[in-house]
Amino acid sequence: MRPAIIIVDMLDGNYGKPLGKEKEEEKIVPVVRDLLKRARGQNIPVIFACDSFLEQDFIFRGRMKPHAIRGTSGTRPLKELEVEDSDIILDKRRFSAFFKTDLDQTLRTFGVDTVAIGGINTHFCVLATAFDAVCNDFSTVILEDASAAFKRDIHVNCLAPYRNSAIYPILRVMTSHDFMDEAGKDLP
Repeated sequence: MRPAIIIVDMLDGNYGKPLGKEKEEEKIVPVVRDLLKRARGQNIPVIFACDSFLEQDFIFRGRMKPHAIRGTSGTRPLKELEVEDSDIILDKRRFSAFFKTDLDQTLRTFGVDTVAIGGINTHFCVLATAFDAVCNDFSTVILEDASAAFKRDIHVNCLAPYRNSAIYPILRVMTSHDFMDEAGKDLP
């Protein structure tokens, strides 16, 4: 396995300040921070897929309120995730980190064959990125403890169908700890 970690939309513009650890999306911050430290220690690429919208973006014609506007601090990964110079910041304008970005090419440049995805929201951007990862021929893991939705039951119910789906094991649901243990066995 040659893995990469993709963290989706854990941005200043998607979180209230200061973080209070009360919301579901905030509870995963320490898990993601620890996952990234461990991944970097094993030379696993870390990619932050970041909403980066234009003020008049089509996406805001629905109920979604404008957020993560390009050129503002709202498009930056949370400071609490301790972004390092070696990390890749990938701007995205839609739900999937693959849609109209160079993510596929970036992953292939690193020789990646497996992606582990975490972030917010499980039922939108995390899931869309996971589906597109599979469609681009990457083995894919949704990191259940490193992903969240604004309500716990939405997160849990979203992941349930993929625990034993028809495309298992190319799409799996795992904890970040179990994934890193598995990835570590395959690293030189």
